[in-house]
Amino acid sequence: MKTTRRQILPLLAAGAGLGMPGIAWAADAYPARPVRIIAPFPPGGAVDAVARKIAQKLTEQVGQQFFVENKTGATGTIGMAEAARAAPDGLTLLAIDSTYSMVPYVFRRLAWDHANGFSAITDSARGRTVLVVRANLPLRTYQDFIEHARQNPEKLTYGSGGIGSVLHFYAEGLQQAAGVKFFHVPYRGAGDAMIGMLSGQVDFAVAPTAATIEHVRGGTMRALAVTGTTRSTYLPDVPTFGEVGQPQFSPVYWTGLAAPARTPQEVIDRLRTEVVRAMDAPDMKEFLASQVAEPGGVSSDDFATLIREETERWRVVAAQAHIEQQ
Repeated sequence: MKTTRRQILPLLAAGAGLGMPGIAWAADAYPARPVRIIAPFPPGGAVDAVARKIAQKLTEQVGQQFFVENKTGATGTIGMAEAARAAPDGLTLLAIDSTYSMVPYVFRRLAWDHANGFSAITDSARGRTVLVVRANLPLRTYQDFIEHARQNPEKLTYGSGGIGSVLHFYAEGLQQAAGVKFFHVPYRGAGDAMIGMLSGQVDFAVAPTAATIEHVRGGTMRALAVTGTTRSTYLPDVPTFGEVGQPQFSPVYWTGLAAPARTPQEVIDRLRTEVVRAMDAPDMKEFLASQVAEPGGVSSDDFATLIREETERWRVVAAQAHIEQQ
């Protein structure tokens, strides 16, 4: 079956949905029942927090309940696989983030077709990535940091949420772009990695701004460079990677929504329209600002393109890093 540009994720074993009768939808009739949004990560993280706010707004706008259900484990792939197996009727959605573009290089086999199992709806939020070092490290600038790394290969240590996690891929991407070698210290989660840095167990992290900004403002971490073509309004004194001579390092942390492949296009379009409407609400803008994020809302095609491009970006990083698949 020919796939469309909007189809970008995993799916269906043994004919699930192949014999399903056609679903006739009127855009104004959707949804007829409550809509479940699977968040494949634990409560409290960025994916969960943004999905819950969106669920609240969609419930208000559409007049039908949208609710978040956490299905966690195996770097998010348990929840992703469950969403991929769901009926393509728009009543089960998946909240995803940058991790989705990395999981093919963490696991030898996935329980769904990563490229074609989902239809992209839209991104919901985007945030900058920042290089931070512990404040008592005598490295004041990005140039100091890279020069120290060059003179002392594998002496600068970084923490991550584990092998194959977002923080692992980000730091691997930076060392490949800069031509240096760091030493990886995996923790059980990104929160533990931040604690490890604050306690002096590791030297630095490359992480979403939201995970570090309070520590930077509090003086326990020092930000040396941030992604983006212009400086961040949240960290106006921190240069961009382009300004410090590393423009090729430009990962953006994103979250978004997807639906099982073959979900009717009119449902995808209705959902994207409602998410864009939600993004314009003052309380949503205030919420995203509290998350140090910018609102999403790109077209389904553009979101599908983002995921494909990110998946290719991290394929190259994983190959050079020789990340061992589980």
